[in-house]
Amino acid sequence: MTKADIGLNSWFSRRVQQTPDRPALTFEGTTRSYRQMGDAVNRLATALKAGGICRGDRVGYLGLNNPLYFDLLFAAARLGAIFVPLNFRLTGPELDYIINDAGVHTLVVDGPHRPVIDSVRDRLCCRRFLSADGPADGWQPITEFVGDAAPLADRVETAEDDVAVIMYTSGTTGRPKGAMLTHGNFWWANINGALGADVSEKDVSLVMAPLFHIGGLNVTPLSCWQKGGHVVLHRAFDPARFIADVREYRVTTTFAVPAMLLFVAQQPDFEAADLSSLRVIMCGGAPVPEPLLRLYNARGIPMNQGYGLTETAPSGTYLGPDFALAKLGSAGKPMFFVDLRIVAEDGRTPLGPNERGEVIMRGPNIMRGYWNKPEATAAAIDAEGWFHSGDIGYLDEDGFLYICDRLKDMIISGGENIYPAEVEAVLYDHPAIAEVAIFGEPNEKWGESVTAVAALKPGISLDLETLRAWATERLARYKLPTRLEIVTALPRNPAGKVLKFELRDRFKR
Repeated sequence: MTKADIGLNSWFSRRVQQTPDRPALTFEGTTRSYRQMGDAVNRLATALKAGGICRGDRVGYLGLNNPLYFDLLFAAARLGAIFVPLNFRLTGPELDYIINDAGVHTLVVDGPHRPVIDSVRDRLCCRRFLSADGPADGWQPITEFVGDAAPLADRVETAEDDVAVIMYTSGTTGRPKGAMLTHGNFWWANINGALGADVSEKDVSLVMAPLFHIGGLNVTPLSCWQKGGHVVLHRAFDPARFIADVREYRVTTTFAVPAMLLFVAQQPDFEAADLSSLRVIMCGGAPVPEPLLRLYNARGIPMNQGYGLTETAPSGTYLGPDFALAKLGSAGKPMFFVDLRIVAEDGRTPLGPNERGEVIMRGPNIMRGYWNKPEATAAAIDAEGWFHSGDIGYLDEDGFLYICDRLKDMIISGGENIYPAEVEAVLYDHPAIAEVAIFGEPNEKWGESVTAVAALKPGISLDLETLRAWATERLARYKLPTRLEIVTALPRNPAGKVLKFELRDRFKR
């Protein structure tokens, strides 16, 4: 039996052929049809090929949301290359590690973020640096790079398990890991999404979450295009602009984290705003608080909630509007093609209803592994294909998942994943700090915030503002502590492990 090519560029090319004149993408007042977007992708693919990009090479993008993001994604796929989206909130040293770890061949960067790359450029492995938005010293404008290139006629066929995207997640050991997401991962994640919440050719999906996140990239835009819908892209999240564009473009779907929805609800014109076109909001990153859920429901706007990770592309579980209040705090049931278990500490023994253990998942949406990290891959994906999430949860009697803790102590602030080990590794270098522990605490606005508890070296003092100012050059702002507590020593168990639960109890507000 012949297998269908479900690669990113294959299905997008078919969509262009079927509905060439429909609107595909609107960005800052300019709308491109599927035909126009397909032409831009194919001409960019020609230029990348002429520039030396071959199957398996990596193409990176650093910058705010931009149509070029998707052009590069599909153009790289057309060549069998791999797209590497980069977190624009990271510092130079953080990006230095990721870009070199991925072995990025061609790097495209927008204006606001060229200085951070210039600060580490002499240490990068990239063979070509392209400016996303105009000329700059040492940067070739991508418009000049593409020039009058003809659309690429032939494409490289891709297998389902070929890597399409390497998306970096913060590492528990202080170094980020590149999740290798295949063409099949994206396809099946979108099938899961479509079977959980209908996608229509009439949909207009507003994309405002950053595209370097799996939530921004693969919750609504790709599935919308698969059906022939219309994507409205925002350069960055702006709550006032959200309200205005929902009205102007008659937006039907969007993805957001709870903090974004809270900021929208705090707009002065929220109550009077025409949001009647919204048929559903996809929400992830954290459970939606009941008051926020009821506020949007009162406006006739249901929410689909879910649980997933970068490594699951991000399919995992789905909680539809019918159960949002009855199962408040739940992450829902496994998506259509996702198997999910709660297992004991041995990582194998399934647990019964209401028994807490690690959440593990299996399905065609699970990543191929971590780039250049076979040991980390083996630790995350067992021999039977189960992905071990590191999250602690339980299933109730009805099979609904509840997440209650994290093995990895991950902090989620405003939808951003923050790993304490990464922050601790940086703060240990501060000249005043003898030892430090990082943990999250509830934050009404952001979901969680970062708390640092430090023991200082003799005769040296330290305050929060001084620490934040020092760390600003080394950590993205969302990772900076918002609270600093000083202790004489960190509590540890006999094996020397820091007892963070004691610190949480001691400094609980």
